[in-house]
Amino acid sequence: MAHELDVSALRAGQTPSRRALVGMVLALSVPAILSELTTTLMQYIDAGMVGSLGARATAAIGLVESTVWLFDGCCMCVAAGFTVQVAQLVGAGKDKDARLVLRQSIVSLSAFSAALALLGMLVSGYLPQLLGGSPEVYEDASRYVFVCSIALVPVTLARLGTGMLQCSGDMRTPSLLNVLSCVLDVCFNAVLIRRDASIAIGGMVLHLPGLGLGVTGAALGTLMAQAVVAALLLWRTCAHSRHLALCDHGSWRPRRHTIQAAWVVSGPMLLERTVMSGAYIAGTVIVAPLGTVAVAANSLAVTAEAVCYMPCLGVSVAATTLVGQCVGAGRKDLAKTFARLATLMGAVLMAFTGVLMFVFAPQIMGMLTPSDEVRDLGAAVLRIESFAEPLFGVSIVAAGALRGAADTLVPSLIAVGSMWGVRITLASMLAPIYGLRGVWAAMAGELCVRGTLFLVRLLRGRWLSRAQLA
Repeated sequence: MAHELDVSALRAGQTPSRRALVGMVLALSVPAILSELTTTLMQYIDAGMVGSLGARATAAIGLVESTVWLFDGCCMCVAAGFTVQVAQLVGAGKDKDARLVLRQSIVSLSAFSAALALLGMLVSGYLPQLLGGSPEVYEDASRYVFVCSIALVPVTLARLGTGMLQCSGDMRTPSLLNVLSCVLDVCFNAVLIRRDASIAIGGMVLHLPGLGLGVTGAALGTLMAQAVVAALLLWRTCAHSRHLALCDHGSWRPRRHTIQAAWVVSGPMLLERTVMSGAYIAGTVIVAPLGTVAVAANSLAVTAEAVCYMPCLGVSVAATTLVGQCVGAGRKDLAKTFARLATLMGAVLMAFTGVLMFVFAPQIMGMLTPSDEVRDLGAAVLRIESFAEPLFGVSIVAAGALRGAADTLVPSLIAVGSMWGVRITLASMLAPIYGLRGVWAAMAGELCVRGTLFLVRLLRGRWLSRAQLA
């Protein structure tokens, strides 16, 4: 499987040239970037299809999406505790141990996501009112949360399969399957969101069936697409991965050592995600009184901003893989080099996409909503945010690199302190005066502070002192 990273040279003590090191970062980053871009495209399609239903439908999703992110993020954090172990074990040449971690992760993540899904279903009926939304969006928002909660199990298993393949060095397969996920999502949404439609092509009229489920249909489309892709990802991982194929017998029962090692990585990340999502919910509460147009513009602008930071998440995944495998191979010198190279690449990438976002903000928002008010306000806040993108890129990639070395506690504290101490505080002060523009100005300032702190953490190098998990 030539598309999987070969780390035998790292274990043998060889030191690649600077050009080779850059090539390794690119080799892992490009497929991961394409994967993230596909995810972004899927978000745009969802937002565009729902946006065509009007500002109320968009506002319904915007009101509760921070809570959906909380649940999804918790599952992602728990998965990271297992995938980082696999990266280090593969780097150390301990494939049998890596397969044991894979088995335990499937059982653990299935149970965790199912419990979280049940919780989401139970609170879905009360959440929109608790978040201070308008009564007109209650029903759509509640149904959206309910279906997204059911989707947590397949979404989590898809993330696990993606992470396991990526941390074992296979970036291409998750990228291809994420493209499939996007295609399936479009197909399912076309049937589920809108009612029957007719399109005239030449002298023929093409009738397209539709169930007209609106916001609920968007969530169902994601559920169905992710279920298919989760099955394919796990099949690829368990049956065909060079390092992780389950070709031997092993225990599926979670073991204390594996869970403890996972908690070293996941615990701080889980706390960070919970507190940060609480901050996002607080941000939603700050934006909600500004009106339906502001809520819709805020929601769509968050989606539009993904054109900048989603590609950078691909570089972050590559950084986690390379740093984790270098730590496992006992090459902390290369781990530091890879971390710095990837962070520089992320900053340059985000600077470039930030310029694109500033220039094309009206066009980007125009693809997501037919409302002139929502488009103009969303474009204005995107341009404010564009100035913070390079340092935002630093924080994203540096966090991925530090994660590969199992350093998650201090980065989590940095993120939480920055979010609550800078963003929420400033947003609550600026929103009554400057409206949504004030909220996004606070966001831009906070991202600059966070990126600077992450850069200092990365360059000091103390994160390598206790990097080995197993």
